[in-house]
Amino acid sequence: QVQLVESGGGLVQAGDSLRLACKLSGRTFRSYTMAWFRQSPGKDREWLSMISWNRGQTYYADFVKGRFTISRDNAKSTAYLQMNSLKPEDTALYYCAADLKLLPAQYDYWGQGTQVTVSS
Repeated sequence: QVQLVESGGGLVQAGDSLRLACKLSGRTFRSYTMAWFRQSPGKDREWLSMISWNRGQTYYADFVKGRFTISRDNAKSTAYLQMNSLKPEDTALYYCAADLKLLPAQYDYWGQGTQVTVSS
């Protein structure tokens, strides 16, 4: 059974950076496309970025392009989300997700989330 555990969230000031990590256990990490989402209170969950399992192709939502960078380390079974120039509106619960499909429209596995709070 796939398990995902996020870490790296916290309270930062506007303009700061954070790097989130998502460790996958239970299956072979390199077989999974990984993605990051976030959800703020009262808002729908937003897709942020994904990285494919085969060539590590990356995709981003327009509103994070240039600020967020997704990466993966197959040896550590971990995906990352580097977030720079954080804004108060980035405050949310950040989730990672995994799926065996190359470009999934939906994801089978989800972590519990890590909270990011950006103060102004």
